[in-house]
Amino acid sequence: MKILVGLSGGVDSAAAAYLLKKAGHEVIGATMSIWDKNTNFRSNGAADSCFSPHEEKDIDSARKICRELNIPYYVFDCAEEYKRIVLRNFKEEYTAGRTPNPCVWCNATIKFDALPATARKAGLEFEKFATGHYARLGYNAAAGRYQISRGIDPKKDQSYFLYRLRQEQLSRILLPLGGYQKSEVREFARLAGLEVCDKPDSQDFYSGNINDILQKAPEPGNFVDKEGKILGQHQGIWNYTIGQRRGMGIAAERPLYVIAIRPERREVVLGYDDDTLRQKLYCQNLSWLSVSDIASPRRLTVKIRSSQTPAAALLTPTSPDRAEICFDDLQKAVAPGQSAVFYDNDLLLGGGIICA
Repeated sequence: MKILVGLSGGVDSAAAAYLLKKAGHEVIGATMSIWDKNTNFRSNGAADSCFSPHEEKDIDSARKICRELNIPYYVFDCAEEYKRIVLRNFKEEYTAGRTPNPCVWCNATIKFDALPATARKAGLEFEKFATGHYARLGYNAAAGRYQISRGIDPKKDQSYFLYRLRQEQLSRILLPLGGYQKSEVREFARLAGLEVCDKPDSQDFYSGNINDILQKAPEPGNFVDKEGKILGQHQGIWNYTIGQRRGMGIAAERPLYVIAIRPERREVVLGYDDDTLRQKLYCQNLSWLSVSDIASPRRLTVKIRSSQTPAAALLTPTSPDRAEICFDDLQKAVAPGQSAVFYDNDLLLGGGIICA
C-alpha cells in the first residue's frame, strides 16, 4: 500500500513512518508548512511549538528522517488555510472572552484535511494518510462506522484532539502508534537509527505571547469580585482564562483565580479556589465520531482538557446541537471555548465546545 505520512520532525511521526515501511508499505513523507513568511511577531516563540517562525528547523529534521529511512519527502504550503481557519478561530474566541483549542481545529481541518488534499492536488498518489498520533482506529462493521479509541499509553493519548474528524476522513487514515507506549516508540526510532529518537516532545501550539497572534491594541477593563467590586485594572480580557491564578498583580489574603470573563463589560471576575469548581457545563457545536449521535440521557465519561483523566458524568441532550453535562464530582476551571470530549470506557464517542 502507498501511504503518505505527515511528519512533524519529531520522534512519533518518524517512528510511524518507520513502522509502516518495515511492514512493507511504500511510504512517502510530507510536512505541512503553516507559518506565513510575512508574519512579523514581536516575540519569536520557541522552536518546540508546532506554530513557530522556526518551522524550518522541523522541516530540516523531517527531511533528514526521510533520508535516513530512504523515502521521498515533500513540503506542502498550508499557511493560508491555517490562517483562515485556525488562527481566525483563535482570534475570535479570545476576543470574545473564551479559551479556544487550536489543536482540535487544526487536526480536523488542516492536518487530516488540507495537507492530504494539497498533496493530491500536487499530483501525489497514495491510498492512506498516516500520522504519529497516539490513538487507535478501528471499524465497527455492525454500526457501519469507523471508531477511535484512546491510545494504550494514558500519558500520551491524543484522542481528545481527534473528536471532530469525519467518517470520510477516518476511512482514509492510519494511526500506527495507538497500540504502543511512548518508550516503545522511542526504541523503534532508536532501532531504525533515527537521530530524533531522543528528541524532546513538542510543547504548546505557540509558545510566544498570544498577543503576537491577536494583534490587538490594549482594551482596559476592570478586575472585579463576585459582587462587582472593582479590584484593579487589566489591559485586555484575552490575557486571561478561567482558572488562571497568576498575572493579575492584585494582593489578597488568599490566592485569587479567574472565575468568569464578561466581554460585554470588559470585566474579569476574580474569586477563590472554591469558586473555580463546577458541577455542570453546557456544550454546543456537537460532533459525533464513533456513534451517529446520542439522543437520550446517557452515562459516560468526559474530559474537559487533554491531560485530564475522564470524569464520570451524565450527558443530557437539550437540542440536536447542544448538551448538558452533569458531573458526579466537582470539576475545576471549566473554560468556555475549550472542548468537552465524551468517552465510553476507551471508546471516543464525540464532543462539543463548552459554551457555559
